[in-house]
Amino acid sequence: MARPTPLSGFPEWLPQGRTVEQHILDALRRTFELHGFAGIETRAVEPLDQLLRKGETSKEVYVLRRLQEEAPGDSSSGSESDDRQLGLHFDLTVPFARYVLENAGHLAFPFKRYQIQKVWRGERPQDGRFREFVQADIDVVGAGELPYHYEVELPLVIAEALGSLAAIGVPPVRILVNNRKVAEGFYRGLGLEDVEGVLRSIDKLDKVGPKGVAALLVAEAGATGEQAAACLELAGISGSDASVVDRVREVAARHCVTSELLETGLVELGALVTAAAERAPGVVVADLKIARGLDYYTGSVYETVLVGHEQLGSICSGGRYDTLASDGDKTYPGVGLSIGVSRLVSRLLGAELVTVSRSVPSAVVVAVTSEETRGESDRIGTALRARGIPVEVAPSAAKFGKQIKYADRRGVPFVWFPGSAAGTAEDGTPVPAKSDQVKDIRSGEQVEADPATWQPPAADLWPRVQAG
Repeated sequence: MARPTPLSGFPEWLPQGRTVEQHILDALRRTFELHGFAGIETRAVEPLDQLLRKGETSKEVYVLRRLQEEAPGDSSSGSESDDRQLGLHFDLTVPFARYVLENAGHLAFPFKRYQIQKVWRGERPQDGRFREFVQADIDVVGAGELPYHYEVELPLVIAEALGSLAAIGVPPVRILVNNRKVAEGFYRGLGLEDVEGVLRSIDKLDKVGPKGVAALLVAEAGATGEQAAACLELAGISGSDASVVDRVREVAARHCVTSELLETGLVELGALVTAAAERAPGVVVADLKIARGLDYYTGSVYETVLVGHEQLGSICSGGRYDTLASDGDKTYPGVGLSIGVSRLVSRLLGAELVTVSRSVPSAVVVAVTSEETRGESDRIGTALRARGIPVEVAPSAAKFGKQIKYADRRGVPFVWFPGSAAGTAEDGTPVPAKSDQVKDIRSGEQVEADPATWQPPAADLWPRVQAG
């Protein structure tokens, strides 16, 4: 068989990378649960009409199709049209909204959930952007209403979760926030009605620059040159305290923009920045160019960057949505953020920001004296595992030097040598019993050991993920 060609955009980590990913997922899960978020999982596929009803995602959705179509008239496996109208989910928010609607009668509101799953997005692969990747989401959904304070709470939970990873080399994060009400109120006050078009153009500011965005606003959103300049002036405002609100009001006054929606958004944005400055100083920054491409957001929107690695783009984003989950009679507004775990892992590994103490879980390799006595080595391994020590038994009864080299290649710190019972040699000479011994192959120290009591140092029990 010829050597396979890797598929671009579908990351497969080596064991060390998988260890890093699992460490991050465990830390995120722990923080989310400390804040009362319950874990769920949703199916990988959704009806296409649901996936495509919000945001510009039609070119990104992977459509599901069976290779072997059913023969016409064969109804044994359900509707043919159902099979042809399914797609892999491109995020976890749309599936979660559907989940809430289907299970509303069984949920206690406000419902706080976290969800860690793979998603699929058919975009052009590049640094930190994949076609298959892991996301870790948190959301709070209310029944009929959702208090604004959750828009303050969730980015701070994310800041805490990512901050807990500093010890393993994850750089500090900065959460950039805006409010869709501010943007919509300002744009409409300028006389621009295609708010979604303006937001899509502003969202490309980092990619095409101010001149490129100005041209897009004129060509695609129907703006005049003066209106485009005003939009860019608003997008240039940023700050980490409530003074940013005053600066927006100054720009609005200069362009004769008056809007109740704008004022409501500024009050909310000011409350968020003020609360964040008290609880996580320097982490949350108001940035009026943050737009978010998906059009189901209605209030606060968030993007998170790694300080010093801003060129990677956002590793965590989200916002407030009011109408995504609605059954016609009742609406379930929510707010949530999503961490791009695969993007984060790729940067940590690519920039060698993290190291892993060993590539396998095993803390001990139990040596095999001979194939006839392998059962004794297996019993020692079983006894150690029963006490929570990860162990593997050597694959062959080679010379002990080769078995030590086997452990060393895998990064396993200890080799266990089985003892023997007292006996008699062929010439009748008594042979004394030998106790088990364990060797730290890094220092060369070798001591007697009992599988019922011996314990490796805590730092060696499991692979350690640490700063590089």
